[in-house]
Parts: sequence; structure tokens; C-alpha cells
Amino acid sequence: QVQLVESGGGLVQTGGSLRLSCAASGSIFSINVMGWYRQAPGKQRELVAGITSGGSTNYADSVKGRFTISRDNAKNTVYLQMNSLKPEDTAVYYCNAAIIPRGSILQRAYWGQGTQVTVSS
Repeated sequence: QVQLVESGGGLVQTGGSLRLSCAASGSIFSINVMGWYRQAPGKQRELVAGITSGGSTNYADSVKGRFTISRDNAKNTVYLQMNSLKPEDTAVYYCNAAIIPRGSILQRAYWGQGTQVTVSS
């Protein structure tokens, strides 16, 4: 089975940095887009950043210039480097990946379990 496992969340002060990682494992044929979403209390889940298998990226306006998404295709891993963190970045961050499992022709979206990021003022 395919699973995504995240790591790297935590508590940081305003202006600090964190790096999130998400590794996909299991019976995987291919991975297309990988990305990070976040959900703050009382708010809808929103896209933070995405990256294609070829390395094209997109970001939410609120994180442009502060966050950087990258991936290591050999390790099936996506990263989110978060700099200049603000209290409004506080949320649960979820990894997402569009994956075709081995033995399947269908691509589907997989989600990680989420990791808490808290930025104190």
C-alpha cells in the first residue's frame, strides 16, 4: 500500500525557519505532482505550494518569497523550506501526492497524516 509520512513540524518563534519533509513509500509506479496544504483552526484547507515531477513549482501568494518547495524523485520525497515564519502560518500542514500505484492505471491523490506548525509571536 502507498503511504505518505511527514516530519519536521514544531514550535518556532516569529521570523524563524522550519523544514518539512514528506516521503512516499509502498508499491508506487509513478508520482506526478506533490504538494503541501495547510489548515488552520476554523479555516478551510488551502494549497501552500506544489511541484511537478519535472520541477515546476507554484506557491500561494501568502508564502511567495518565504517558502521553497523541492523534491527528490529518487527518494520519492518532497520538502518545504519555510523561512521568515509568521504567526498566521500556524496550521496543520499536510503532504499531498498524485500517485499511480504499481499494477494500476489510475492516478489518485494520497494524503499524509499532517504535522503541526506553530509560530509564536
